Amino acid sequence: MFPLYDILPSRKKPYVTVALILINIVVFVYQLTLGDRELLVFMYKYGLVPARYTVDRVREALGFSLFPFISHMFLHGGFWHILGNMWFLWIFGDNTEDEMGHFGYALFYLSAGVFAALVQFAFFLHSTTPMIGASGAVSGVMGAYFVLFPYSRIVTLFPFFFFLTLVEIPAFYYLLIWFFIQVMNSLVGTYGVAWWAHIGGFVYGMLWGYILRMKRIHRYRY
Repeated sequence: MFPLYDILPSRKKPYVTVALILINIVVFVYQLTLGDRELLVFMYKYGLVPARYTVDRVREALGFSLFPFISHMFLHGGFWHILGNMWFLWIFGDNTEDEMGHFGYALFYLSAGVFAALVQFAFFLHSTTPMIGASGAVSGVMGAYFVLFPYSRIVTLFPFFFFLTLVEIPAFYYLLIWFFIQVMNSLVGTYGVAWWAHIGGFVYGMLWGYILRMKRIHRYRY
């Protein structure tokens, strides 16, 4: 079930969404210029390593810094990693930015990434593996979209036996299925993906979306 685009046009240019995508691409291209050892050092320096804050010897080795709570969301582990995150951000980001405004959306995106990282952090306090990727923040965007635009439709590439077909799925059901998959994977303990960051980011986005939706209803009523 791979999303291609949504049918909901945006009213304004999604400048922040485009800027975020470009920043992620620039950082990824820079990563490609690094040698294996340099890249490893780079990931440990700017990726979020929970043990850096909970294990003395790791903190002494890496140094104390809160910057990785922001910088981790601009690092990626490979081509498919960044492609997937940026694709989902492009699909769900423009309308969410439309609703929140450019500044509000930028603040929301960064805070969603931090909140998602904190949720993942809480479940893996002593992990020495760097957490990287925009998926927590992007999950926040998807959570907000889920609440703000439930009746939009997501044009999706859907496998049907040996064929691929295009199906329009209501955003509410598409994102609900996506969220259910994240929860199931987190419970199974599938390794290598920050499932709890996805869950935390999505719930955070839902809360922001709910607040904005209530403001919208209040504005229309009065």
